[in-house]
Amino acid sequence: MPVYPPVGFHFLVTFELSPQADDTRFQEVNGLDVEMEMENFIEGGENRFTWQLPKRTRYSDIILKRGMFIGSPVIKWCRDAFENFLFTPVNLHIALLNEQHSPIMTWYVVNAIPKKWSVSGLNAQDNSIMVESISLSYQYFNIIAAV
Repeated sequence: MPVYPPVGFHFLVTFELSPQADDTRFQEVNGLDVEMEMENFIEGGENRFTWQLPKRTRYSDIILKRGMFIGSPVIKWCRDAFENFLFTPVNLHIALLNEQHSPIMTWYVVNAIPKKWSVSGLNAQDNSIMVESISLSYQYFNIIAAV
């Protein structure tokens, strides 16, 4: 039986807020990438190349997009940070789901804080929903694969 690559449209985002936030329906998640910073090292007498040594990992900001929800605990958490300068780091799970709605891979994001919140433009000639975008900065993520 062939194994097909998983689809990217069936996922779930869960914040570890207390009380538990139930507004985890996002239409798009971007920025799940990690990059190794390299340091160039020049060896005396060797002119053909420079050594590149690993320095540290760098994680991109995660950007979450969805239709705007009024009274959202996640947006209240963002507003506390932006309006009151109360930054409460929160862990979150971003799970890729299979056809039985079970996680096949989960990104466990550690100590995320809101960095940016924006909404789509207002346009009287467009009949689309308001889309809010949340940009999160965080320390790192772990990948948890289902066994």
